[in-house]
Amino acid sequence: MSAEQPFFALDDDWCDHDSSGVHILPAPYEGSTSYGKGTSNGPAAVRNASAYLELYDEELDTEIFRLSGGIATQPSLRFDGDLKDEKAVSLIYEAVLPRVKQGRTVVTIGGEHTISIGAARAYAEHFQDLSVLQLDAHSDLRQSYEGNPFSHASAMARIYEHNRDIVQVGIRSQCIEESELIKKEGIKTFYSLHIRNGRYGHGDSWHEEVIASLGKNVYLTIDCDFFDPSVIPAVGTPEPGGFGWDETMRFLRKLAERRNITGFDVNELQPIPSLSYADFTVAKLIYKLIGYIYINKD
Repeated sequence: MSAEQPFFALDDDWCDHDSSGVHILPAPYEGSTSYGKGTSNGPAAVRNASAYLELYDEELDTEIFRLSGGIATQPSLRFDGDLKDEKAVSLIYEAVLPRVKQGRTVVTIGGEHTISIGAARAYAEHFQDLSVLQLDAHSDLRQSYEGNPFSHASAMARIYEHNRDIVQVGIRSQCIEESELIKKEGIKTFYSLHIRNGRYGHGDSWHEEVIASLGKNVYLTIDCDFFDPSVIPAVGTPEPGGFGWDETMRFLRKLAERRNITGFDVNELQPIPSLSYADFTVAKLIYKLIGYIYINKD
């Protein structure tokens, strides 16, 4: 499949930049991955896999792309030369903000988690009462990592500087400094352990607690390692004890029903050759989430 073809291999009429409500922005930035590497290959892998999705969704009983008036694919951002760290974040911010102002739902696909800083900043500038919801195995609240304040491990620390309303779900790996920051600042963190041990009730009752902690408008950032490695194994730092597909879809649908998901990003996919199901799962995650958002729009 050509890199120039649109996500989901849509016909031209359904990926027009002027009429499509959703714009997908590939951001293959990788400047600080610290264990497994290859997140820069994530957007292309998802694009390729997306061509093989069935466009009809039995849960929503529709072809999802029709709900938003189409899904446009933006040219992939280029991070050549010294375009890294803060400069890379600024490039993403400048690509996202005009489309936010046009009322588009921008889906930014990484790349490492650093890509979320620029996208979330653009949304925070445009929307009042914006909560940033992070689905992730790691807190990513280090002030810097390996001397880099724009490391993937510092993505949420940078977002927190611009938006104090962040909510974390699924956390199951962090350093003591991150734990202390969460306690000191009162950051709303729903640890995987607490969800599993019934702190918020049984079954899906944790959904209500998370949604109640959010403002009206929500920017969503999804690190692929939020999922259990059995669902998406192709990540740089896989953590056991993650979330399953069905329980995550139930949560995302309820979130979209109760709150206005303004935009979202998916990051940290590290494609593994000959293991295409991870790429396909991420493509389906993006398509399903678009459906959940637009099935609820007036």
